[in-house]
Amino acid sequence: MPDPSLLNPEPSFNIGSTMQTTIPWQRYVACLVGAAIGDALGTTLEFQRPGTFEPMSDLLGGGVFNLAIGQWTDDTAMLLCLAESLIECQGFDALDQLQRYRRWLKTGHLSSTGGYIDSGRTIREAINYFIQTGDAFAGDQDRWSAGNGSLMRIAPIALAYVNNPQQADVYAAASSRTTHGNQIAIDACRYYVGLIIGALHGLPKAQLLASNYHPIPDYWQQHPLSPEIAEIASGSFKQRQPPEIEALGYVPRTLEAALWAFYHSNSFETGCLLAVNLGNDADTTGAIYGQLAGAYYGETTLSLPWANKIALKQTIWKFAIKLYLLTRGQV
Repeated sequence: MPDPSLLNPEPSFNIGSTMQTTIPWQRYVACLVGAAIGDALGTTLEFQRPGTFEPMSDLLGGGVFNLAIGQWTDDTAMLLCLAESLIECQGFDALDQLQRYRRWLKTGHLSSTGGYIDSGRTIREAINYFIQTGDAFAGDQDRWSAGNGSLMRIAPIALAYVNNPQQADVYAAASSRTTHGNQIAIDACRYYVGLIIGALHGLPKAQLLASNYHPIPDYWQQHPLSPEIAEIASGSFKQRQPPEIEALGYVPRTLEAALWAFYHSNSFETGCLLAVNLGNDADTTGAIYGQLAGAYYGETTLSLPWANKIALKQTIWKFAIKLYLLTRGQV
C-alpha cells in the first residue's frame, strides 16, 4: 500500500470533452494487476484449441511452460519493461525500451520466474535486429507481422499519458513500432489506449464500447484506423460469437476476442474467464482483456483472491503507483 499522503487530493483532468473526471490511484494498480491476472490465468490453456479442454474457473498454473500458480509469461514481463522505462526516463524513450526488452529476452529481466519463458517470433526478430543495428524502431512492417505482441503490453502508455489522449495516441503508435511496425498492429494499440484512458476516467461501458469511441470526439475521422481495426471499433465484437470469435495471434482477432469478453460480462472475473477459455493464445487474450477490465473495474479487481496470488505483486504495484505519480509531476 502506498503512502496515502502521496495520493490525495485526486487530480481533475480534461479528457477532450466538457466532462471533468477524477482518477483514483486504484485504477492504475488494477490496470496492471488485471493484465497479470489475465496472463497467469491464460497460461494454463495456451496453445490449446477450443473444445479440447475443460473450461477453467481458477488460477491453476501449469500449461506448456509448467508455471506455478500466479506466474505469468512474456506479456506481463514486457508490460513491466515498458512501465519501468516510462518511469525511469520520465517519458517515452524507444531506445531505452528496446534495451529493457533485450534484457528481458536475454536475461529474464522482470520475468515472473527470473528467466526467459517465451516470446513471439516477431518480437525476437525485432530485438535481434535492434541488437545488430541500434535501430529502436525495429518492428517489421510486413502484414504477416501484425501479431498481438505490442498490444499485450500497451497499458503503461495509457497510464503515463492519460492527461493527453492525442499524445497517448502518438506514443501508442511509436511503442508498437519498436517491435511491430505493421499498421494493423499499430492501430490496434492506438485504439486500445483510447479505451483504457476512457476506462481510467470511469466512463460507463456503453460509452466506452460505442462505435468508434475515443476520448477526443470524432478523433478517428481525423486520424483513421486501418480497416481491420476500424471494423472492431465499429462493434464487430458485439455481433459475433465463437467460433467466429477466435483468440489467435493475429492482432485483430485477439483484440476482438478481448473486447467480446469485456462486452459480454459484468465483472472482471467473469470476463477474464470468458477470454482465457477461448484457448489458443489464451494468455495474451487474458492480458489484453485484463488491462482494460482492470482499469474499468478498478478497486474491485484488487479485492479478488487472484490479485494476491500473482507473481511480483509488489513490483507491479510499485510501477503502477509511480506511473500515477508521474502524471502528477511527483516522480
